[in-house]
Amino acid sequence: MKGILGRKLGMTQVFTSEGNLIPVTVVECEPNVVVQKKTQESDGYEALQLGLEDVKESRTTKALVNHAKKANTAPKRFLREVKADELMNLNVGDLVKVDIFSAGDIVDVTGTSKGKGYMGTIVRNNAHQGPRSHGGSKNIRHIGSLATTGRNNGRIEKGTMMAGHEGVYTTTNQNLEVIKVDAEKNYMLIKGNVPGPKRGLVLVKTTVKRTKQVPAKVLLGQEA
Repeated sequence: MKGILGRKLGMTQVFTSEGNLIPVTVVECEPNVVVQKKTQESDGYEALQLGLEDVKESRTTKALVNHAKKANTAPKRFLREVKADELMNLNVGDLVKVDIFSAGDIVDVTGTSKGKGYMGTIVRNNAHQGPRSHGGSKNIRHIGSLATTGRNNGRIEKGTMMAGHEGVYTTTNQNLEVIKVDAEKNYMLIKGNVPGPKRGLVLVKTTVKRTKQVPAKVLLGQEA
């Protein structure tokens, strides 16, 4: 598995040489720094800790400053671990660039979903509405009975569907195809949508699905 941190810039569309339209998400992937390397001997598993975007030392903790100095780099705004069995030849301080992926690779993209604010239980939990006709119960969009789980002390169980803040979940879109990789401009085009708002942080990594690669699409203007 291999991976890289980036930012979602937005969506656009490209055309293949056959004239087919492909909706794509533009993901900016500036070079990541290998901040820490975890091995089977020292940590019990193999992974790389990647860092993205420098941050002032005054805006972070001394622990993170000293942690970054071991890699001879500035403290990073984002740190994420990647199970990187394909990248274990890298050492602390090395750079991971967007060209570790190529057109045709199948990836999973993890990000934080858009915030929706305060939402009712119908939108938030896909609950049913109450009866609307023949007088009804006047309980059309309300939550309904809560403490009826077989107990008599009125205790509301954890996980009960209720109104509240919706969105801002860590979520993963799987089985997405890389359409184009531009190593000079540090971006990739991924077919379909990925989680999060514009400029949101995303982690692009090799898919866990069986198919890891498909034939690359030939885009309009790229015909040899």
